[in-house]
Amino acid sequence: MNYKDVIKEVYYHSIYIFSNKEPHGQELINRYRSNYGIPVEVALTEEVILKHWNLEKQLTQELLDSTPTTRWDVFERCYTTLYSNLEWLNQYIDRDKEISPDILYKDWAYLIGSPSKKVYEVGSGRGEMISYLAGLGHECKATEITRERGEKHVSSEFDNLEWGISDGVNFEQFESLDSYDFVISNQVIEHIHPDDLAEHCKNIHSILKSEGKYIVCAPHVWHGPADIYAVFKLDKAIGMHLKEYTNFEIYKCLKEAGFKKVSSIYRVPKMLRQFFGLKDIPRVSSVFIVYLFLIEKIFSLVPRSLVDRKIKSFAKTLLFSNNTFFVAQKDYH
Repeated sequence: MNYKDVIKEVYYHSIYIFSNKEPHGQELINRYRSNYGIPVEVALTEEVILKHWNLEKQLTQELLDSTPTTRWDVFERCYTTLYSNLEWLNQYIDRDKEISPDILYKDWAYLIGSPSKKVYEVGSGRGEMISYLAGLGHECKATEITRERGEKHVSSEFDNLEWGISDGVNFEQFESLDSYDFVISNQVIEHIHPDDLAEHCKNIHSILKSEGKYIVCAPHVWHGPADIYAVFKLDKAIGMHLKEYTNFEIYKCLKEAGFKKVSSIYRVPKMLRQFFGLKDIPRVSSVFIVYLFLIEKIFSLVPRSLVDRKIKSFAKTLLFSNNTFFVAQKDYH
């Protein structure tokens, strides 16, 4: 059975769950609001949520059924449809989190370093992170697959921030080779067609300068689903998160794309930081990857029926993040 058949099987099962077991009304609204970080003052109805649910199911199937030759047209059309029909996804997602960009994006700023670096972002959304980096003095380019996202909703005050369109895969068709110090993507690769991830990594490698780095963060499959299906408490993302990955899957793809050094990110626990007087900064380590792989291997031996939220919560105590987070360097001397 290939992954498309699996998707369809889970899809029909999910309809049964929703129709027969899942709550409706206020409980459903509360789950949706919590999952998307929509402020309480924004009015939501069950009809709005069902509209999102039904539209995303339809668009997901179209995305998965696309071929390499039709991929960009299908993806651009589907995402334009999603954000033009569900305008609140642009306006209100995560608006309940009043977190300063200095806090929210400090790890990215630390990893990129002092300005001025040339930075390209894949899937900029509303453009919040790339605008923050431009404000620090970096030369930045934000991109999206549809103009229904960032560029339409964000008026940039920065001369060093440019907006562009990209299919998220074939970057050499849009950018010069060996031209960027950093390429970044945050919560993006799970939206790429699973057949295209290898090409995505390979083509990012091609637009990076010598010793350039790709910083990539995405939801780990254990802690998903992180798309609309989380609202209905399904165990697997089958919406427009076309595939959520393990650390090993992403690491393998980056290495096969030609990146010479691939490191992961971890934070020293607060108690140890306080005891040793360490700063709260992201630590970049190739050795830590081995630890993550070991944890993944151990958990893979556990029967799937037992891999519930309790086990996922236990993983967090082992420095196992909700997200995969890698820094991949093109080459080094």
